[in-house]
Amino acid sequence: MTNSLPIMAEIWQQTLNWQPTDEQQARFQQLYELILDGNRQLNLTRITEPQEFWEKHLWDSLRGTAPQQKFISSLETGASVIDIGTGAGFPGVPIAMIAPNSQITLVDSTRKKIAFIDKILNELGINHAQTLVSRAEEIGQQPQHREKYDIALIRAVGNASVCAEYTLPLLKKNGLAVIYRGTWTDEETTALEDAVKQLGGEIESIEQFFTPVSNSIRHCLYLRKIATTPAKFPRAVGVPTQKPL
Repeated sequence: MTNSLPIMAEIWQQTLNWQPTDEQQARFQQLYELILDGNRQLNLTRITEPQEFWEKHLWDSLRGTAPQQKFISSLETGASVIDIGTGAGFPGVPIAMIAPNSQITLVDSTRKKIAFIDKILNELGINHAQTLVSRAEEIGQQPQHREKYDIALIRAVGNASVCAEYTLPLLKKNGLAVIYRGTWTDEETTALEDAVKQLGGEIESIEQFFTPVSNSIRHCLYLRKIATTPAKFPRAVGVPTQKPL
């Protein structure tokens, strides 16, 4: 017996002003089954129970794009998106599933995880996403990636200043970085402001919300790229985490 994901149409509609079509719902189910299957070989996620998976992987991934109505429409019309440290493919794969006109690049430094995501993309027939085995510090200095993306997503990676240093160099001017967090404090905002300024960005907004099933607190930080990032950023592999800005 396969575990079935909950439909949650009303919650999708209330929280995102959007809900999956029957076809998208079927593909979410397929993604869930592929992840459960992959989890047997690779330790991809501890979140395997259907409702928890729906909330913490699907809903949470897409909720990051919600408050920026312009953002959702740019995904629909077509944006270049990069997901850094994608792990089991979140938030990038669910976003690719609802944004067929966008180009999505999924980056992780673990080859096995990327090989697994390649399999998922193939099984789901997603041909507008590509994968990359690399580190954010490396691609941030490569001309084919630096300042090339409209949107950079980063979830469950390092502290926020480190996330800013990973994402902002990859964004075009006026691009948007979305940093997914759990809890967040005003002190962290103050520390982040300084780092973001050094990287050519500004904090556009910080949104606090609660997950619809377990009522857990979440934050999304939206950083806007307003100037060219100085060439020294991102610093060499490991330096951002050892010495955050």
